Amino acid sequence: MKTTFLPPLLSVLLAWGPACAAPGEHREFEATLYAPFQATAVQRSFTLSFDYPGRERKGIVDWRVELLRPNGRVALRWRGQARLTGSAGSVTVPWSGRIGPAPAPPGIYRVRMHAAPRGEAHEAHEAITQGWEIAVGAPPMQRTVRMPRFEALPGAVTTPGAAPAPGALPYTVYLGNLHSQTNHSDGGAEVTDCKGAQSPLTAPHGPEAAYAFARNQGLDILVASEHNHMYDGSEGSAPEADPAKAKALYQAGLASADGFSRAHPGFLALYGMEWGVINKGGHVNIFNSRELLGWETNAKGELLADTLTPRGDYAALYTLMRERGWVGQFNHPAQTGQFIVNGVPLAYTADGDEVMALCEVVNSTAFSTNLAEAETRRSHFEAACNRLLEAGYHLAFSTNQDNHCANWGASYTNRTGVLIPAGTKLSQDSFVEALKARRVFATMDKGSQLVLSANGRMMGERFRNKGALELVANFASSAGRQVAAVAIMEGVPGRNGQVSRLSGTATTSFTPAPGEHFYYARITQDDGNLLWSAPVWVSQE
Repeated sequence: MKTTFLPPLLSVLLAWGPACAAPGEHREFEATLYAPFQATAVQRSFTLSFDYPGRERKGIVDWRVELLRPNGRVALRWRGQARLTGSAGSVTVPWSGRIGPAPAPPGIYRVRMHAAPRGEAHEAHEAITQGWEIAVGAPPMQRTVRMPRFEALPGAVTTPGAAPAPGALPYTVYLGNLHSQTNHSDGGAEVTDCKGAQSPLTAPHGPEAAYAFARNQGLDILVASEHNHMYDGSEGSAPEADPAKAKALYQAGLASADGFSRAHPGFLALYGMEWGVINKGGHVNIFNSRELLGWETNAKGELLADTLTPRGDYAALYTLMRERGWVGQFNHPAQTGQFIVNGVPLAYTADGDEVMALCEVVNSTAFSTNLAEAETRRSHFEAACNRLLEAGYHLAFSTNQDNHCANWGASYTNRTGVLIPAGTKLSQDSFVEALKARRVFATMDKGSQLVLSANGRMMGERFRNKGALELVANFASSAGRQVAAVAIMEGVPGRNGQVSRLSGTATTSFTPAPGEHFYYARITQDDGNLLWSAPVWVSQE
């Protein structure tokens, strides 16, 4: 294994943009890795993008990039530093395509980035680790994985009103973006003017514009998930804020979503909230609350929300959600310092397990201005989602865009696929029912589907099993994409251990050890886009 230190000048050739004022909610370090899956030449390069909205003083980012062989061993390593002189910048890491003196053997490799800013003694920053697979050597079409025959499920846009093919699963796939903002909090900026999060309630575009844009973009579902603590027009507590206006704005958002859905059958407009703060907190989307939750008060001590929820008290939030019948999603979870209960990050509670249905596994960058579904800055959260699964949560994967600019659904091709029973109308009730059943998959390609079955049972199910178990990863692509790699992943709920790779084949038959297990499928397409099925949970006798 070889380690390369980039020359100081090369490691600091950063395209830093000008610093811009940013609300404190988004003053956090972000790092993304772009590693093109395919290369037109033997040589290729990887791009590291760093962002630190609102940071005013200069700083240093220490970064490391590793190339992992198909067997998981590190083949090459690069190290360097980047100077933070503004809010955003990038570093290019070139690779010759060789390992030592010889060309790298063909196969599916993995590129992994580790980046962390140096902080003052009183600052705590999470180191960000992110990895993506790349194809090396022979063209991907020559290495495709054999997949079982699977009839693609009808979609609302591609085959409106179509019934499933004979023998196919009795569901319709609806594609959504379940995490976005408008001018009801810190989103809604014109793409040409969007440089980051907006001052709350100041941008030009609200929920109605977001729903119309997403519908024209071909989405079936858009959730406007507004920051719950910005309804007074500030990030903190505005002393002169009127509680009635804050609560009325939330109700206006609900009415806007309801009205848009009624006027556009086949499209589901949802309005909810992104509860919590990033610093020593964590963001939770709540999809079906008719109440505004909050903790801030004005100078008179009046609550600027309908219902008091103490800031940072996730156990109490989960309990309230269970009492009300609300359903939630862990948004862009970090592996440390978030969703803390009794001092434990990513902590399990029985109420939380009941109400938290989704975990974001990949997001395109929140401040993308891309309108061509071609954004290359993406964040990866599978490791944190796996920790939540190992803690005992029953979660399906989702992938969203967290749009703050007026490009709802347009920054990339990623979508969350929601399976609604054939013949059932798309509505908030059928959407929530599907989430509670975990009938959801995450895809970076809106034209592809992934459904995992276990002894004929549907992904999302929990069941007892005796004897052999057959897991089948069912894949379909409307664009004719092929599968370059399959990973069947396994874990143990409540163990708080590591999720591991069980198999690299689409059909896997084995007899599990007695006890509790979960399994999910992850597929890499021949263009590098990834899909995740929901898990199945098996109690093996």
